[in-house]
Amino acid sequence: MSIFQCLWYFLIFVLIAGYFVLDGFDLGAGVLYPLLAKSEGERAVIRRSVGPVWDGNEVWLLTAGGALFAAFPMAYATTFSGFYLAIMLVLFGLIVRAVSLEFRAHDPKWSGVWDVCFFLGSLLPALLFGVAVGNIYAGIPMDANGDYAGIPLLGLVTPFTLLTGLLGLAMFLTAGACWVALKAEIGSELRTRAAKMRLPLGVVVLILFVLVSVYGHFIVAPDMEPSLNILRWAFAILFVVAVVVAIAFGRKESGDKIAFLAQCAAAIMLVGLLATSMFPNLVVASPDSVGASITLMNGSATDLSLMWMTGITCVGLPLVLIYHVVIYRTFRGRISEKDVV
Repeated sequence: MSIFQCLWYFLIFVLIAGYFVLDGFDLGAGVLYPLLAKSEGERAVIRRSVGPVWDGNEVWLLTAGGALFAAFPMAYATTFSGFYLAIMLVLFGLIVRAVSLEFRAHDPKWSGVWDVCFFLGSLLPALLFGVAVGNIYAGIPMDANGDYAGIPLLGLVTPFTLLTGLLGLAMFLTAGACWVALKAEIGSELRTRAAKMRLPLGVVVLILFVLVSVYGHFIVAPDMEPSLNILRWAFAILFVVAVVVAIAFGRKESGDKIAFLAQCAAAIMLVGLLATSMFPNLVVASPDSVGASITLMNGSATDLSLMWMTGITCVGLPLVLIYHVVIYRTFRGRISEKDVV
């Protein structure tokens, strides 16, 4: 196990965390779109809140996929071929969401259709991402070549993966409610509805987190690196603290920003807990597999390739971060219905 293998193992999860945080709130806002918005003006406020940032947020997903392909090609081949139908559904959802956002403002006659597409295009990825994570954590059947050997799509649905899918969806919804409350005008009914949703959604997140943790520890029970136990406990405790902080500060208007940032921190802690729980596995083999689990030792590219990737990342990642800082500063502040009419 080389330093570059360890570095890129955790860098992959850093990219996943970036996507979970940044695209999480706009996916959540899309799923909550028909529940929160009761008028054309309120629907326009939600679309306007995610319109300038959603495409940049998806860069993190593309980068994570590209980095996985270059750094751990075996893991990329197994997951992207085994989860092919699920991935196509995710891509279909992301494409439909993008199209609906662009066409909604220019095609008022079909506004109802585009609103439904915006909702469905947000719901599919928000649910399926968690299901996919549950599978690579719990283990999938693989043959001697490391290829997925289960039933396409249906073989990926188990009680545990459904729980992880619901946990991911609840996290997206909570982030979406925090984002809409942060962006909607103070005193507006839209902001009030979004703020009220934060408490029940936060409670659901904590309940699902406990269920997933108990199920994962006592029933799924994967092998974990004992030296990372302290880190796992730290991530778990910080996750709970962040969710509680988001709930507590979300009860008042002045706490909208802190509630949103705390929810973002909770997403990062959850990904950190996943990374330390799976280490050094990238794709876990189920007990009935012929092939072995794919780890950072047996599934990585050469150290030379990883070294070049590290150099490129040192140049590219700061540029992406600067782009996000500029975009979010440019479009900061709350949005009123008068701004979008």
